[in-house]
Amino acid sequence: MKKALITGINGQDGSYLSEYLIKQGYQVHGILRRHSVAENQDVRIKDMDVKTYYGDLSDEISLFKILRKVQPDVIYNLAAMSHVGISNELPIFTVKTNSLAVMQLLELAKEICPEAKIYQASSSEMFGNSIDNDGFQRLSTTMNPVSPYGCSKVMAYNLVRYYRNAYNKFYCNGILFNHESPRRGSNFVTNKVIKSIVMIKKNIIKKLELGNLDSKRDWGHSKDYVRAMYLIMNYKSPEDWIVSTEETRSIRDFCRYAFKLVGLNYKDYVIQNKKFLRPLELKYLKGDSSKIRKKLKWKPQYTFESMIEEMIEYWMNKIQ
Repeated sequence: MKKALITGINGQDGSYLSEYLIKQGYQVHGILRRHSVAENQDVRIKDMDVKTYYGDLSDEISLFKILRKVQPDVIYNLAAMSHVGISNELPIFTVKTNSLAVMQLLELAKEICPEAKIYQASSSEMFGNSIDNDGFQRLSTTMNPVSPYGCSKVMAYNLVRYYRNAYNKFYCNGILFNHESPRRGSNFVTNKVIKSIVMIKKNIIKKLELGNLDSKRDWGHSKDYVRAMYLIMNYKSPEDWIVSTEETRSIRDFCRYAFKLVGLNYKDYVIQNKKFLRPLELKYLKGDSSKIRKKLKWKPQYTFESMIEEMIEYWMNKIQ
């Protein structure tokens, strides 16, 4: 039985990936950071057959002990300071967690489990506002990030490429464009919108405050994207990949459709608040995922609409 180690196992992607790998016959191990609220610690994975360990990517000793004990065949590095907006407030912590800690993982894995394959969760935020003439971002597009989060991910991306080439390792980057689900943290804009819509519908709150409604993103579903991670790690050679729907919609479009599902007009409830604007706005994302579609036969099973519908249904049942 192959052993997989997932950092950030209790996040949205980590939980879906755990489910998928278990179905593929893997023994799944994961690293948890301690939360002060114990109920939040493993809420997404508490009913899964996974083995977890307390640790932190930035803590060399805990990482050393876990790698030595598990001796994983594959490592999925999904742990990160993952909130782009908050990275503007915590830039140093973001770089330490998303860049330097990744280098530490690569170096330790090279010495402790040298045959292990590594997947690095890269991000579309690395491109910033660079767009090719045809409106897409691809592996050849200039990376010009507009947040500390994006900057930190560029460094980690290049570190993975360096270690792969310098030491002949099966280390891959998956540049995943925005992906959501009912398991997304509610401080991220999509689940914030969905949760607020349900609360408005149930007369719990009256308004929804947002920042730039005209930011455009390429939104997919986390379930589809963890399937792509698995395919990337089981390809014949270590490469870098873009995972996206190749469709772009604005936050305004997201609100319009989600409000419509519950019989409301977003214009009656959404208020723009400057405090939610970023110092530098990322205006537009649209990924060219033709490589993974052609080589690995991957394509999304969820549509933009079915993803939102699932999220609405989840919160309608959860909020009483």
